[in-house]
Amino acid sequence: MSVSEQRFGEHVLVRTHGHVAELVLDRPEALNAVSTGMARSITAACAALAGESAVRVTVLTSSNDRAFCVGADLKERNGFSDEELRRQRPLARAAYTGVLELPMPALAAVHGFALGGGFELALSCDVIVADATTVVGLPEVSVGVVPGGGGTQLLPRRVGAARAAELVYTARRVAAKEARELGLVDQLGDDARTEALALAARMAANSPVGLRAAKRALRLGQGLDLRSGLEVEDAAWRSVAFSGDRAEGVAAFNEKRKPVWPGE
Repeated sequence: MSVSEQRFGEHVLVRTHGHVAELVLDRPEALNAVSTGMARSITAACAALAGESAVRVTVLTSSNDRAFCVGADLKERNGFSDEELRRQRPLARAAYTGVLELPMPALAAVHGFALGGGFELALSCDVIVADATTVVGLPEVSVGVVPGGGGTQLLPRRVGAARAAELVYTARRVAAKEARELGLVDQLGDDARTEALALAARMAANSPVGLRAAKRALRLGQGLDLRSGLEVEDAAWRSVAFSGDRAEGVAAFNEKRKPVWPGE
């Protein structure tokens, strides 16, 4: 399988493995702390991936051996005036929104520290694969702020309101084994990146039209009452029922062969 690479700014790399894209956080000297420039690069990379119909699954990884991402670049922010911080906020928020709104399934491969905004990047994905080195947490209240990359909304959807409140209010860090037990991560393995890419490849073998429609239904239906959620599901079904992928999938099943997805 050929692998292509494209760099977005200095600190983000997109590596494409067939139908799987790997979005690499690549600021190892700062443990992938998200600076203003890096936030812009994450946003640009996500926008480019969203427009790539050939990409069926995206995996967020890190080039650093010690950390997935330690969150916002507090050294940079320490030098901001109030007005500079106010102007920087939309740029930072766009990076997390970019990951959250990727139209294809997204996985996070977490190794080492995933703290604050780093954990929020992982929470913005559909599935989090971690390894034994993983430590996660939302420590923002310990430095006088609140989670601002979606943490107060995404964490309760994973673990429930009371558990999320305890974790946010104490600002405590959670190691891999407990994180798996609490549902903060979904899978624990020996090598998060290898296992996340393998899981992504299994997902990417399926219909790209179906994958994107299923993600829309899962995301849009979350939190709705059952009747409203079923309407969301019905809309997703209608968007794929008359597609080329549906025709190919049914034909391949009946002909006992692997489908060749047209992606439309």
